[in-house]
Amino acid sequence: MTNSSPTGSRIRVILGDQLSLSIPTLDHMGPHDCILMAEVMAEATYVPHHPKKIAFVLAAMRHFARELEQKGLLVRYITLDDPDNTGSIRGEVVRAVTELQASGIIITEPAEYRLLHDVMEWEAICGIPVTCLPDTRFVASRIEFAQWAGQKTSLRMAYFYREMRKKTGLLMNPDGTPLGGKWDFDTDNRQPMPDHVMPPHRMVFTPDPITQSVLSLVRQRFSHHFGSLDPFELAVTREQAWAVLTDFITHCLPHFGPYQDAMRRGDPYLYHSLISTYLNAGLLTPLEVCQLAETAVLDGDVPLASGEGFIRQILGWREYVRGVYWLWMPTYGQLNVLEATEPLPSFYWTGDTHMACMKDVIQQTRDYAYSHHIQRLMVTGNFALLTGLDVGAVQDWYLASYSDAYEWVEMPNTLGMALFADGGKMASKPYAASGKYIQKMGNFCKGCRYRPSELLGADACPFNALYWAFISRHRDRFKANQRMVYMVATWDRFSVDKQQAILCRADEWMQAMRIGAL
Repeated sequence: MTNSSPTGSRIRVILGDQLSLSIPTLDHMGPHDCILMAEVMAEATYVPHHPKKIAFVLAAMRHFARELEQKGLLVRYITLDDPDNTGSIRGEVVRAVTELQASGIIITEPAEYRLLHDVMEWEAICGIPVTCLPDTRFVASRIEFAQWAGQKTSLRMAYFYREMRKKTGLLMNPDGTPLGGKWDFDTDNRQPMPDHVMPPHRMVFTPDPITQSVLSLVRQRFSHHFGSLDPFELAVTREQAWAVLTDFITHCLPHFGPYQDAMRRGDPYLYHSLISTYLNAGLLTPLEVCQLAETAVLDGDVPLASGEGFIRQILGWREYVRGVYWLWMPTYGQLNVLEATEPLPSFYWTGDTHMACMKDVIQQTRDYAYSHHIQRLMVTGNFALLTGLDVGAVQDWYLASYSDAYEWVEMPNTLGMALFADGGKMASKPYAASGKYIQKMGNFCKGCRYRPSELLGADACPFNALYWAFISRHRDRFKANQRMVYMVATWDRFSVDKQQAILCRADEWMQAMRIGAL
């Protein structure tokens, strides 16, 4: 890869999650402009990222750089093991500016606040102009979302999603009404998966020489991080990512809707798309993904409820999460209204617990750097909520554990949705549940040491007493929440003796958790 360019050229910085030919950084390239891409230790270790994520990002970056070079563009590519690598994005920008005597820097706004804050200091450090462009790959710009939010006291995704449907025309009738007469079909999409339903095998890829080189590097440098590197079967190019998307649309999306909230022990993927890793890195863009799904609906290949449910995850939820992140940062990341400070138990890293649901999801996360949204929200997230685990530690765990995790998407989903640490700025209620919900939506409870039907016995599911202890602990806050009034009233109807027995049992579970005996 080229490491030199004529002096006075502009440096165009491409980050590891900006692997799109449509990224604004590449617009209006001058003949002597140089693209800078750098693999740096700081980005791999600010949390101990899953080895699969590190390998994916580095392999995708190297393939993308090769694609740029094949188009005749000048690329300065710094590998992680380059002896002159400074170890940070800033360090590599400064080094490139000095060595190339650059006249300016162009970059598309980073997706994470910490990186944007760093970029804002480059001009003073380097002494040359820095142009930071809006990221046009998202459907809603940051300004557009802020205008929608306006002076609203609470922001709800459902209403934002309607605006995105109107803006794009996706699944809309010519008269401006939603296809099928409803904005969402969520009530149709909450079915547990029957034992006889067998989702198809998913597309995998054999690492080519570029990826093999990356895997060797990751084994050498990051084997101590949580997670298994092998087998590595992820897509690392746009062509491969597009193949994963089309395979999903053809074989899984027709059945996605009813079972999108289902869980099954030992079956990590079910009918989920598996494209979030590629979408968040830029190999796919949200609008093209939604348009492909819409075409399948309009052609009669996919039921409307399934297609709408999938589009809502991207056009609604993903865009919404990005909007609230930028609207509320940097103070958002410090919120902890439920005062959750309990240290993260070791089994989040080892999977060494008797709770079958937690064990399966954590081990799946270790092996695949993946679990779907309900597993994250209603198993590992729900447990963290009920036990009051430290908000920062839980956020770091999610950021370190998944190949699709970047702060802009991980923080609102963890802090806001899973932990209710923002007090309802993002979600109208805490997503707390007892073991009965997990039993309803999955088969983890079959063969588990603990029984979801029991509340107080030695074999009772820990989620049960922990749930009611959580309601009791935050009773005064929740009694003012319309969606929690019934649960508070139910707790209040329990006799004093029953309440005390539940709280004692919950405390026993907490003690067991702390000593690694849960």
